[in-house]
Amino acid sequence: MVQAWYMDESQEDQRAPHRQQPNRAVSLEELRRLGVVYRRLDADNYESDPCLKEIRRAENYSWMDIVTIHKDKLPNYEEKIKTFYEEHLHLDDEIRYILDGSGYFDVRDKDDKWIRISMEKGDMITLPAGMYHRFTLDENNYVKAMRLFVGEPVWTAYNRPADDFPARKQYMKFLADEAQ
Repeated sequence: MVQAWYMDESQEDQRAPHRQQPNRAVSLEELRRLGVVYRRLDADNYESDPCLKEIRRAENYSWMDIVTIHKDKLPNYEEKIKTFYEEHLHLDDEIRYILDGSGYFDVRDKDDKWIRISMEKGDMITLPAGMYHRFTLDENNYVKAMRLFVGEPVWTAYNRPADDFPARKQYMKFLADEAQ
């Protein structure tokens, strides 16, 4: 089951857990109020999983691929890891399904504080368009993930600040509406 917590302020190794002391856990409900959708699926049977098939149909996820992030598998590994960890947003939802390994998605809360979401095999996450986030491997240095898109894939990340995009403005309106 996914775990999430508020991060400490340490600038040490980004792959470390970075839990505050004492730990400040974040619930799935708190993540939902930020627009983050979490699902748990059967990664061992992803090719024939009826739950994944239904999610893809219901959400119109028509395109997918699988990426392995490991120094021996990903071209330009060091450069990509740095890029993934830069705070950014996308104009479309970001959907990732962990098929093997583990890593962290960091997202900003409504007060601009970092929340770390620990992802492992079987976890699927959807980050809403316009949400600032970043990704890093954990200390295992390996993840295999399915990437899903509505329509043709768009890989463009807009590093912060990117507050003038309509997707960001729509996300900020969503947060304001959730606060009421």
